[in-house]
Amino acid sequence: MRRVIAAVAMTAAMVLGTAVQASAGPPDPLPGSGWRVSDGHTLTWTAPQLMAGDAVVEFYAGDRVLGRPKTTDHRTFRLEVDRLPKPTELQVRAGGRRIDGPPPQAQRRSAGAVKPPALGRAGAFDPGRPGPYTTVTGEYTLPGVTLPGYPAAIEMEAVVVAPQGAEGPRPLALFLHGRHFTCFAGDDPEQISLEWPCPEGKTAVPSHRGYLEAQRLLASQGYVTVSISANGVNAQDNDVEDLGAQARSSLVRLHLARWADWSGSGRASAPAAVRAAPRADLARVFLIGHSRGGEGVSRAAMDSLTPPPADQDGYHGQVRWTIRGLLLIGPTIFGQNVVPDVPSATVLPSCDGDVADLQGQVFVDGTIGVSRGRALHSALFMVGANHNYFNTEWTPGQAVAPAFDDFPDDIEDAVCSPGTPTRITAAQQQRAGATYIAAAARLFVGGDDRVRPLLDGTGVRAPSADPVRVLSHAVGGARTPLIDPDRKVRVSGAGELCAEVTRDNDRTCLPLSEIGLPQSPHFADMRGVPEEAGRYSVKMNWSRAGQKVSFDPPSAVPVADALALRIAVPPNTTDNRFGVVVTDDRGQRTDLGEVRLDGLPSTELLPRYWAQEVRVPVKRPQRVTRLDLVPRSAAGQAWLVDAWGWRPGTPAPRPVELPRVDVGTLLAEPVTEGDTGVQTFWMPVRVSGDGGGQIRIFVTDSGTGDTRSWVASVRPGDRSVRVPVRVPGDTVYTGDRTYDVGVKAVRGMVVGDYLGELLVTEDDPAPAVTITPVADRVTEGGTLTWRATIDRPAGVELVVYGRPTPPGGPELSSTDVDPQWFTDATGEDPEPSRPLSETFAGPFVVILPGETSADLTIPTVTDSLDEPDEQVRLEMYGTNDETPFTTVIGTVTD
Repeated sequence: MRRVIAAVAMTAAMVLGTAVQASAGPPDPLPGSGWRVSDGHTLTWTAPQLMAGDAVVEFYAGDRVLGRPKTTDHRTFRLEVDRLPKPTELQVRAGGRRIDGPPPQAQRRSAGAVKPPALGRAGAFDPGRPGPYTTVTGEYTLPGVTLPGYPAAIEMEAVVVAPQGAEGPRPLALFLHGRHFTCFAGDDPEQISLEWPCPEGKTAVPSHRGYLEAQRLLASQGYVTVSISANGVNAQDNDVEDLGAQARSSLVRLHLARWADWSGSGRASAPAAVRAAPRADLARVFLIGHSRGGEGVSRAAMDSLTPPPADQDGYHGQVRWTIRGLLLIGPTIFGQNVVPDVPSATVLPSCDGDVADLQGQVFVDGTIGVSRGRALHSALFMVGANHNYFNTEWTPGQAVAPAFDDFPDDIEDAVCSPGTPTRITAAQQQRAGATYIAAAARLFVGGDDRVRPLLDGTGVRAPSADPVRVLSHAVGGARTPLIDPDRKVRVSGAGELCAEVTRDNDRTCLPLSEIGLPQSPHFADMRGVPEEAGRYSVKMNWSRAGQKVSFDPPSAVPVADALALRIAVPPNTTDNRFGVVVTDDRGQRTDLGEVRLDGLPSTELLPRYWAQEVRVPVKRPQRVTRLDLVPRSAAGQAWLVDAWGWRPGTPAPRPVELPRVDVGTLLAEPVTEGDTGVQTFWMPVRVSGDGGGQIRIFVTDSGTGDTRSWVASVRPGDRSVRVPVRVPGDTVYTGDRTYDVGVKAVRGMVVGDYLGELLVTEDDPAPAVTITPVADRVTEGGTLTWRATIDRPAGVELVVYGRPTPPGGPELSSTDVDPQWFTDATGEDPEPSRPLSETFAGPFVVILPGETSADLTIPTVTDSLDEPDEQVRLEMYGTNDETPFTTVIGTVTD
């Protein structure tokens, strides 16, 4: 679904046409484009247009997460902070990218033409061909439901497409759309909104009608399909911690419960659209989710196997269905809480302008080692696809409401701008999406192994999706893990383990791109966690041909049919070749041949280091103790994500009810830090289900951004894991702070509610600030200067700033001050000339920890006009001041 800012750039010339400013009272000034501060500690950022996308909006100070802001209109975002950061560090990010300012001009156009990859050979079976059945379409509307944390009732509406004349119960495919604006009035883009229910004069956006092509294809092949509406969740999920994942799961399961009734004794009372369809077989359920809908259906699969705590769930009935598989389109996975035993296929749109970090890759990578590994998890990299166009109701020319391309039209990109050789059309994208939805359904629900090569990295294509190029790789299924850099593998030669998620450039696999985006979907971070121990790949960096990289697994691994490797190479490169040599447990070396890869089509705006799967056959079964990769080029780089022993076939996954953990709330009221020592507070993590396993726990100090993590064991019978949060006491003012507790599954567990928070209040008084003039009367060209002094040092940065107000006489104007200073302070041009009190131009200074003073300045310029003395009157505010603590006046003489 389209983020109105489209995540690549935030400019006045937006896709919607004209920027729409939200109405609000005049805030206090904060230097930096688009930013304001009010009450001394509330950061406010106003988007030019509605922010109705699936990616979460977060405020940052540099690389440190400040928090998720609140909004009522989804245009103006506010966040109360313990202390104001440096203005130069403030950022708004969504989907992995900064969105509060345009990229440098040099990044607004990518150079050169990029060729799409060549189409592979056709597979043995094409799932995109219609089946033998004609279809019938209808809709149903039921009374709304109330879900925990959602004040307004959620609608129970759906469109049904079913086969006519199909005998016997038919498998059920349920679609869930993502987060889109919910209401509109005609074709006016300024009248779209995120509210529920829609007010008088506005109509609900029918996002659930956007998958009819895929529904008709599945229905022609014998599936009963239903696409459900989730506008009520979309309009309210910004105020819940998990951003709607649990609510969407509840909504899916509430619909499934109705279908279970309608397929049994409740058939006679079913809506007409349901009675017109064959009975649904609830033992064969397939879920399709788009964007946040992808995260929602994955949570529904988890909740169907391991029930969530009753106080957070909106469904309390029995589970009378079996979910056989998932197809996820550009999904979010904020908590990285996967369902390892339910097969899945995840579509990654290469030109996604909303969930731009392609975090859905975690639905594949995050399953490794968690459970038995029998379920196949596939990633489908769709070249040239954007986020929105999988849904016709989000596509211009097809939607009844205003619709937009989520890739911004003010960027000229050689890969993703419309009209380039690699960007596909909406019709092509929808057809390819329907084809691969049908492929996943046929494999996961129908058990037809003929379509597996379309999903598992074999490299074949479905002709129905032509000319769209879809690359695939997979984990699980019939594979045996050989090299998993997350485990104790030894790397030698021209390679080294690298950290997938870290801000340390010396250890990182790839630094963030210049626009703040992870350059590889494999390196997408967990929400709120800047440092993730335990996640590694291998960076290969060679300076001459033949400079091999050696990998030694902890023990010998049997490999029978083929060796499969997932390797990422630099974008747009060609003919990356590697020799593959293995050594067995008898010391015998075998040259298996050579693999070849071309880099993915990418530009500096959207670098895509996605690992492609390559295979070499194994002539005889052997137990491998060493893998050598031998580069053929003179110099280069590549990244090995993992290596597997591969066999054909798709084993039955046999999902099991794994024990589950859910993070709780520590205390209803905040705690105080104290003056000495270290207090330990315990965050409860609830455990349900039978069995044991391991989880990784993250505790992040919001004040410093530092993260502490460790692996905790859960023993059979445990009903909680106590997470210690250590809070040091002091007598120095450091401000309030929060400690975020996050949890991920490592082995034998699943995670539902993944994030909790402990608020610690400051019990030391803030330093008192005084302002003394240094040069408050200067001639034109001089610099007005005041010194801000605190009575004792603080342990954090403190902000002091001045807000200009009318002085009651001749006033300094925007053209009387240094133009660069004015632009830095306001984000505006000094022309036309206007009084400073009509702008947000004021001095701003940061007093660093341990220091006691800093100067506030206003540099002025000379002109040729004969003018009287002019003044600026400043109301002065400190970090936690809601009202000014003093007022100063500066005078500039001619």
